[in-house]
Amino acid sequence: MVYIGAAVIGLLLGLMGSGGSILTVPVLLYLVGHSEKVVFAESMAIVGIISAVAVIPYAWRRTVCWRTVLWFGIPGVMGTYGGVAIALQVDPRWQLITFALVLAVAAWLMLRGGAAPSPESPVTTNDKANFSTQSAGKTLQVVTEGLVVGAITGFVGVGGGFLIVPALVLLGGLRMQQAVATSLVVIVLKSLIGFFKYQHGLAETGLSVSWETIGMFSVIGICGSFLGRAIGQRMPQEKLRLAFGIFLILMGVFVLYQELSKLAR
Repeated sequence: MVYIGAAVIGLLLGLMGSGGSILTVPVLLYLVGHSEKVVFAESMAIVGIISAVAVIPYAWRRTVCWRTVLWFGIPGVMGTYGGVAIALQVDPRWQLITFALVLAVAAWLMLRGGAAPSPESPVTTNDKANFSTQSAGKTLQVVTEGLVVGAITGFVGVGGGFLIVPALVLLGGLRMQQAVATSLVVIVLKSLIGFFKYQHGLAETGLSVSWETIGMFSVIGICGSFLGRAIGQRMPQEKLRLAFGIFLILMGVFVLYQELSKLAR
C-alpha cells in the first residue's frame, strides 16, 4: 500500500499539477506511521522533489507562465514561511483538521468552476500577451491570493497545488495545462522554503525526517508523474477537473473522520 501510495502521489502531480501532497500526508501518517510534525516536513520535501522533475517537460514546451510564477509564487513563498512558523506552535491535530477543511474548499472551487478550460495546446505568444493584459488589472488580487494560499498550505504542510491550480484557472484565466505547469514551479518554490522552516523547527524539538523515506517516495513518485502527464494529455479536461474535485472530497472526509475520532477519544 505504501508503494502504491507513492506511485499515486506522482501520478496526481503529473496528471493535475497538484494533489500529491493531499495523499502524501495521509500515507506517511496513517500507513508509514511517522509523527505529525515530521510528516508535514517530509511531505514538503517529497512533493517539492517530484514537482521539480515533473515540471521539466512543461518548461521545455514553454507551457509555464513565468509572469504568474512571479506575481503568485513569490508572495506564496512568503506566506508559506509564515504559515509554517505558526504551524510549529500548534497542536498537529488541528493542522490536520484544517487540512481536511481546505480540501473541501478546493473541491468546491473545482466543481463549481464553470466551463472547462480548453484542451492542452502549446502556449503561444498571443496566449501570454492575453494573460498579461488580463492580469494587469488584477495584480493586487493575484499577489494577495498567492500570499493567502502560501500561508494556508504552509500551515497544513503541503505543496498547495490543489489550491493553486483552481486559483490560476479561475482567477488567472490560464488553460488547465498552463495552470498545471505553472503550479508545479510554484510548488517547488514553496516546498523548498517550507521544508527549510520545518527542518529548523524539528531540530529544536529533537525530531528529524527520514531521508530514506523521502528518497523512496521521490523516486517512485517521479516515475508516476511522467505517467500522469502522458495520461493527462489524452484525458478530457472537464472529466479531469470533476474527478479531481470528487477525490478531494473523499480524502477530506477521511482525514476529518480520523482526526475528530482522535479528539473524541
